[in-house]
Order: sequence, then structure tokens, then C-alpha cells
Amino acid sequence: MSDAARPLLAMEALREPWEELERQREAASFGMWVFLASELLFFSGLFVSYAVYRAIFPEAMIAGARHADFFYGTLNTAILMTSSLTMVLASRGAEAGLRRFALWCLAATILLGLGFVVVKGFEYAKDIEDHLLVGYNYDLKPPESVLFWCFYWVSTGLHAVHVSIGIALIAQLLIQGLRSALPLQTTPQLGATALYWHLVDTIWIFLYPCIYLVGRAS
Repeated sequence: MSDAARPLLAMEALREPWEELERQREAASFGMWVFLASELLFFSGLFVSYAVYRAIFPEAMIAGARHADFFYGTLNTAILMTSSLTMVLASRGAEAGLRRFALWCLAATILLGLGFVVVKGFEYAKDIEDHLLVGYNYDLKPPESVLFWCFYWVSTGLHAVHVSIGIALIAQLLIQGLRSALPLQTTPQLGATALYWHLVDTIWIFLYPCIYLVGRAS
């Protein structure tokens, strides 16, 4: 692609009402930060409830956490942290004009995200087989341990939904990058999607010790 053609292609990424690409990217980033703030408020309610129940029923919460599968949780942590790296590399590659490298990193992020969902599916299947699904032959003692598993199913389920949404957003970016000749660094969705994916990873960093380490450290 000639240097003269790049500005023309970049202008094709401009959308109304913006007159400059830089302002469009800043607006997309700002909008995503506002959305992420609302998501943090949403998940903070779950963590506050976890802290309250942990303070009221410490032994029961720990007893419930001992049955969380440490292997699956740790494996998924490694997968998500690696996906965060590939997403950063995709953003940096796009900024440097390394189009093919950035696209490969986006594809790797999608595969890692799918890997996370698959592993979580195996973990859920094992939990159901062990009668840890709340309201479905749940027989873990003491009865108050059900509070831990309520937190587990709600928080990990919501997180898995967010991971799935992130995979769809990144897949859209990848398809757009493959079909269009537009420079990736001009695409405002890239930065916003990267922010969203890093939020998903950050939430898991807090979920991991609450679910998988509490029972092992006590």
C-alpha cells in the first residue's frame, strides 16, 4: 500500500458526527471507560456480598471453597492471563503498522477465550456431577456452605457471559481486519475492545483467590 493511499483509507474509518479520527478514538475510549465503571459497580456488589457472608459464616464459606476445583481454576487463570498478553500485542502491533501480526494476535486471543469457556464447561460438568449445583441434590455440609456456591455460580456464570461477549467483539474486529484494507490503528473499536477484554481478565484475578485459594489456605 502506498503512503499516499493510507490517509484516504484512514478517512474511511471516520464516522459521523466526528471530524477527526483522533477525536473518534478518544470518544470510543471514553465511552468504554464509562461502561467499565458501571461493570465494576455491578461486580463490586457480588464481592461485597461475598465479604459479608465470609464474615458471618467463615467456616461454612471455607468448607464450601474446599470443593472448588483448583486445577480447572488455575488452568483458566493461565489461559486468561495469556489472552491478555496477546490482546496487548495486537494493540501494539496495530499501532506499529504490523497488520498481519496484529491479526494473528487477535485470532490467538479468540482461541484462548474459547479455551477458557471450554475449560469452564468441563468444570461446571464436574461440579454438577459432584452435586454442587445449588438446588440440585446439593448435600454439602454445613448447609450454610450453599452461600459460597451461590456466589460461585452467579459470579463465574456472569463472568463467562462477559468472556463470550468479548470473544464476539474480537471476532468482529478480526473479520473486519481481514475484509477491509483499513489500517487497524484507525479502528476505534480496537482500543475499546482491548479495554473490555482487560476488564474481563481483571475481574477473574479477583475471583480466582476468592473461589479457588480460600479453601486451600485454611
